[in-house]
Order: sequence, then C-alpha cells, then structure tokens
Amino acid sequence: MNDAAEKKLALFHLWVAFIAFVIACLLGEYQVLERSGFIPALDSASVYFASVSTHGVLMAFVLTTFFIMGTGYYFAVTSLKQPIWNKPLAWAGFWIALTGTVMAALPLLTGKASVLYTFYPPIVAHVAFYMGATLLVIGSWLWCVIMLMSFGTWKKANPGQPVPLAMFATTANAVLWLWTSAGVAIEVLFQLIPLSLGWIDTIDPGLARTLFAWTLHPIVYFWLIPTYTAFYVFVPKQAGGYLFSDEMARLAFIVLVVFALPIGFHHLYMDPEQGQGWKLLHGVGTFVVALPTLVTGFTVIASLEIAGRLRGGKGLFGWILTLPWTNPMILAVILSLLMLIFGGFGGIVNASYAMNAMVHNTAWVPGHFHLIFGGTTVIMYIAIAYYLWPILVGKPLFSKNMALIQLWTWFIGMSILTTPWHVLGLLGQPRRISTVVYNNLLTLAWKPYEFMMIFGGLILLGSACLFIYNLAKTQLAPATEGFSADIEYAEPIHAVTTLPEFLNGFTLWNKVIAVLMAISFGFPILQFFFMDTFGSSAWGY
Repeated sequence: MNDAAEKKLALFHLWVAFIAFVIACLLGEYQVLERSGFIPALDSASVYFASVSTHGVLMAFVLTTFFIMGTGYYFAVTSLKQPIWNKPLAWAGFWIALTGTVMAALPLLTGKASVLYTFYPPIVAHVAFYMGATLLVIGSWLWCVIMLMSFGTWKKANPGQPVPLAMFATTANAVLWLWTSAGVAIEVLFQLIPLSLGWIDTIDPGLARTLFAWTLHPIVYFWLIPTYTAFYVFVPKQAGGYLFSDEMARLAFIVLVVFALPIGFHHLYMDPEQGQGWKLLHGVGTFVVALPTLVTGFTVIASLEIAGRLRGGKGLFGWILTLPWTNPMILAVILSLLMLIFGGFGGIVNASYAMNAMVHNTAWVPGHFHLIFGGTTVIMYIAIAYYLWPILVGKPLFSKNMALIQLWTWFIGMSILTTPWHVLGLLGQPRRISTVVYNNLLTLAWKPYEFMMIFGGLILLGSACLFIYNLAKTQLAPATEGFSADIEYAEPIHAVTTLPEFLNGFTLWNKVIAVLMAISFGFPILQFFFMDTFGSSAWGY
C-alpha cells in the first residue's frame, strides 16, 4: 500500500509537536534560573509566570496532542493496512489545531494568559487563549472521530478478527480523550469564555476546579498510552523476541481507560468544595490505576526476558546483558521504566490523603510530575520518533550514536532536575511562586538543590537540541539509494486468532465508564446548581 500521503500527514503533526517541545525546554531552563535567584537581572514575576504558563501548555497540550495525532494516523494505516478514514477531515483537524495553538500562543507570550496550564479561576486569561485552546481540542476531537471510524470500518470488513494491538491501543486513547476532555471543555465554554468576554460577572471557582479535575488526572494517561503502546508493539520486536501476552496488553489498556476516568479529586484534597467521602472514593480509584501499570511492567520485562534468552542469555539475570542496548528503543524503554518506578512512588504519596497534605503545595509535586511526564513519557516519544523517522522520510537516521547519547543525557538531566525538587518539597519549598529567596536560614539549605536543578535543566536543554538536530539532519540529508524501512509490529509468543468482544471493542466499556462517571462526578457537580455557597448563587454563577 502506498502510504506517502499518510507519512506526510504524520510528519506535519510531529514537527509541530517537537518544535513546541524544544521551545518549552528553553523556557524551562529560564524558569529554574529565575526561580533560584542566582541571576538578579532575570527576576521578573510577570515574565516568570508567562514562561511557566507557555512551558506548561506547550508540553502538556501541544507536544502531546500533535504527537498522539501524528503517530495515531500512521499506526492506523500501517496496522489496519487500509487508508485513513476521511483524510481531508484529518488535515482539517491539523489546521484547526495549529490555528488554535498560534491563537493561544499570542496571549501566552505577551503575559495575558499567565494562568498556568491548569488555568484555574479566579485568575482569568485573555479570551483568545481560551478560544485557541478550544480549537486545539476540536482538532483533536476530529482525530478521535477518525480513529473510531477507522476502527469500526476495519471490524466490519473483518468480522470476528482481533483488531491489531497498535490500533486497539490507539482507539482506547481516543475513547479516553473524548471522555476526559469533556470536563475542561464544559469549564471553558460555559464559564471561562463567558467570563473573559464580560458576559457574566462571576463564576463559582469550586465548580471550575471540579470540572477541571474531571480532565486533570485522566489526561496523564492520554499522554502515557503512546508510551505503553510502544512498550507492547515495538519493544519486543526491537529486542529480537515476542510479546509475552497480547490479551494481557489489551486488558491493561481497558483497565487504564475505565479506571483512569472516574478519578481526579486527589488534586482537590486541600479544597473545601467536595466532601471527604467523594475524595476517599476518588483516592481509592487512583490506587486501582496502578494495576495496569504493574501489568505493563511485568509484560514488558517478560517480553525483554524472552528476547534476551533467545539471544543466548543464561542464568537468572544473564539475559539482561544480551539485550541490544545500542538500539535506541531498547535503551529508552529501560530508562523509561526506571523513571516510572521512582515517579510512581511519588504518585502513591500524592494519592495518599495524609501524605498529600505534607507535599501538596511544595516543589515535590512538579518533581513527581516532571519525572512521570518529562521522564517516562517524553523519553519514549523520543524513541518512537527515532524509530519512525527513517520510515517516514525514507532515509537512515543521521546518527544512532548521537541518539544513544541524547537518550542517556535526557535520563541523566531529568534525574538531576527532579531529585532536588523532591528534596526541596520535603524541606518545605512552595510551588507556584516566582522566587524562593526569603533571606533566612531555611532558604540557605535550598541553595545547593537550586544549583543542581539549573545544571539538570541545562543538560535537558542540550539533549533536546541534540534530538531536534538529529531529526532535522535525517530529513534534510540526500536520499540514500536502495534504502527502505518499514514499520514492524511485535508478534505475541502465542498467536491470537480469536478474542471475546470485551477484549476487541469498547461498546461495553463505554457503558461501564458512563456509570462510573455518573457515580464519581454526578453529585459533586450537581451540588453547585442547587446550593448557594460563600456568596455565589446557585447554577454555578
């Protein structure tokens, strides 16, 4: 099948994603420099918060959304072996999302949207920011529709056949995103845009925070699912082996989607608008989401062990040494799992009611967040790019050694950056402030850790530039005669010929999600429409 058009579509999305990524890295280094107070000329609260907001939006929304859309389109066409459903709609989604990104960037960069990436009221941004964010989400919804239609079209043409795992995982992510983005969409459309336009005088920030909690934690799994997809469909093949279990992989994605959605109130533990019972319910659900991560860790390590033993590995751990450590995908997955272990530990602390109270508003939280997102997730985005780029541009990767150095420096830089954050959180350093120079004995203890953060940020910035350079040199290099590369998906050690429908579709699981969402968010949202609270009238205004 000639997939040149799909390659072009994927490349356009990925370049937007990675340009946003490198700009965000540059802003991140400025932030640790300014926050440290070591360079007084950089001190500016307004510039700092504009930078933080832009950095967060570029990383959390632009990088992820365009990367997921771009790779999703290519996974769909190559795993299903059929053209994308409604290609003009796919391009329309790209241009809508890009227009929204540019529209939101203007108020961000001019300091008129310094609301962080959570944009909680009562802080309000310029309406162009909310309109731009809305267009970005609309573009992503078109991607979701295309994924679901491609999924359904293939199933109709292949009745009873297992949907390829790469497409099953991608569609699971589309389902997750449609559900979770609804919360922030309601907040923006019915509260923030009317408020920023002056159509209403006030809104209930408790309702806004509850609606954003609907989105805030599940969005993490929207970012993470492409990483897990690579764990299952690329890593075993690249290691020279087989996937341990196709069925276990599908079950992990299903549990991830179903139980990641009806949680989020662990972000509101310190807020008064929700009762303790609802927070407990969401807290228990948060721990349930650890199950698919444990399943994924087991399955990936088992797949690596199969590959290592097929390569001649002996003894209890001898298989580890036989793995192809010079393969960027294999190196990245090992480094990613290491960061997932430590980042996951921090997540358990955040989800625990009592321990969360100690670290909630401290530097611990950005330390945990960066380790999970910037570490576990982004390093696999990079590895996927290294794998796909030669396929998409039809040229060999410019330098595999450079790619290996870049992956190691990203891991080292992220470790140096996030470890001090965790320590500073335990030492009481607050987050969401522009400076930590208080001129007392406590802040003197923070200084060595601030210096480490600057050093870690510099390594990350250099690593990000190295990554972009490698991709650009690959694409701009002269064509290599005779070079060809095709995407290769891992096969399970035991072939899957039939599957029960609950492991091969999402009809049942959408019904389960609807019930769980009604239970966990129904009353917590409806209460705002029937109660007057702290001077705010009912109906959320």
